Amino acid sequence: MTGSVYVGNAGRDAALDRGWLLGHFKDTSDPRHAEGVEIKWGVHPQGDERARWVTGEERTALLILVSGRFRVELPGRSVLLAQQGDYVVWGPGVDHSWFAEEESVVLTVRWPSVPGYKVTDEDDSAAGHGRSFKAPTDTVPS
Repeated sequence: MTGSVYVGNAGRDAALDRGWLLGHFKDTSDPRHAEGVEIKWGVHPQGDERARWVTGEERTALLILVSGRFRVELPGRSVLLAQQGDYVVWGPGVDHSWFAEEESVVLTVRWPSVPGYKVTDEDDSAAGHGRSFKAPTDTVPS
């Protein structure tokens, strides 16, 4: 890192901070520090899932599938991202959860970057736990 430029590799850098590449949680001297946006490179093994639904969300989120098959659970619906580039956007107040149907890589962009949402490893992923997703599934149109 030199001055206000950072060059890295998403896969390597993400492994150092639970997937997060950019956001308020980076040191203020780091060019990846940002108050307005958070970016995550999420690498998920098959069967990986969020242990608990996110509730009371204050941010808008964009989740883009890079590889794999990834299901996003939203109130009353289930969205399957199955082809590279499939994405879903939800706004403030929309609860959500997720499940990796196959080994998956997803890029998440959230805004604004809001302190107080950090979860523990136990909360963030709980592969092998039972799911109860009963909502209809939307597959992103081809």
